[in-house]
Amino acid sequence: MSTERSRRAVVTGIGVIAPNGLRADAYWKSVREGLGVLDRITREGCEDLPLKVAGEVRGFDASALIEERFLVQTDRFSHYAMAAAQLALDDAGLAHDGQEDPFSIGVVTAAGSGGGEFGQRELQKLWAQGSKFVGPYQSIAWFYAASTGQISIRSGFKGPCGVVASDEAGGLDGIAHAARAVRRGTGAVLVGAAEAPLAPYSMVCQLGYPELSTVEDPDRAYRPFTRAACGFVPAEGGAMLVVEDESRARDRGAAVRAVVAGHGATFTGASRWEESREGLARAIRVALDEAACAPEEIDVVFADALGVPEADRAEALAIADVLGAHATRVPVTAPKTGIGRAYCGAPVLDTAAAVFAMEHGVVPPTPNVFDICHDLDLVMSRARPAELRTALVLSRGLMGSNAALIVRRGDDSAW
Repeated sequence: MSTERSRRAVVTGIGVIAPNGLRADAYWKSVREGLGVLDRITREGCEDLPLKVAGEVRGFDASALIEERFLVQTDRFSHYAMAAAQLALDDAGLAHDGQEDPFSIGVVTAAGSGGGEFGQRELQKLWAQGSKFVGPYQSIAWFYAASTGQISIRSGFKGPCGVVASDEAGGLDGIAHAARAVRRGTGAVLVGAAEAPLAPYSMVCQLGYPELSTVEDPDRAYRPFTRAACGFVPAEGGAMLVVEDESRARDRGAAVRAVVAGHGATFTGASRWEESREGLARAIRVALDEAACAPEEIDVVFADALGVPEADRAEALAIADVLGAHATRVPVTAPKTGIGRAYCGAPVLDTAAAVFAMEHGVVPPTPNVFDICHDLDLVMSRARPAELRTALVLSRGLMGSNAALIVRRGDDSAW
């Protein structure tokens, strides 16, 4: 236990593939400016479905970033994850030059649905042409664990690997899993999530969610914390982080961008949004305890912001339950209203945004939201300058998972 306590897990690399940016700097610029990129879905086969608006990743050329031998084996969700992973490794200065011990680096991803587009294509071949026309990679490309496997193979990493299957909140649970692996002795873990839910089969599956917004106006389709809240808009893409032992990072001259300080997770059941108040509050308290953080030390909250009235109310009350009087003063933001919720990728993108916000001293705004009906200091319209040392990131899943993550500013020696 003493060894685990003495090792701090820090973020040294960030890679992003998102609807508003194909690199971390482009993503942050868009988030900081409060740009909304929600638009009509353009994917083939989706034209006649009730879901009309989403956050598509546009201009992404997988062949320019990933070798052909991996492309033919994998679905779009793994393409996003592999590209983001490479960007995170580059940002952290972890090169593929054989200098790193492969057993000292692990890979952890979270996934909500896996490779629906690849799976649909192969099943169509099965029924239209017969089993001999189904490719051998159907057995692995659809699988929610595919991204972890392909990233570790491509990078040659042989440390502890895993997949977190805990709903959308799995994005935060994966970061916590990586941090604990580092505290137990692993040198570094490449962790995150990327999703690709905008294909006909995947979209039909999502239509079963009562929380999904089918509003056709991109500016009105996703407006959490307002009286006009009508559900969430899905998105694709995500982010990968390099989480590393602080001493190891400093020894190799890497910049410490943030400290993974605390995490809590609970479960309250599918669509039981009133009950999620208690579950989310409990997760926040556990995260605060692990981080040895007082409620008044939280400088910004990145909200889950589901966009369902009952869920929004439960989240606002959960924040108030734990933070007390500080809850009405702390700035709250939800940048995902500009790009949509990328399921497991959404909270990892929020974590990346939290790191950037602390580095730049600014709270990004919540696009398309102007008239909230909850007692929160939601940052709207434009970014707000602020001294940020500690951020709280929240996430809930449609099946009932709740998670809270606390990250601290990386250049502050007080922690």
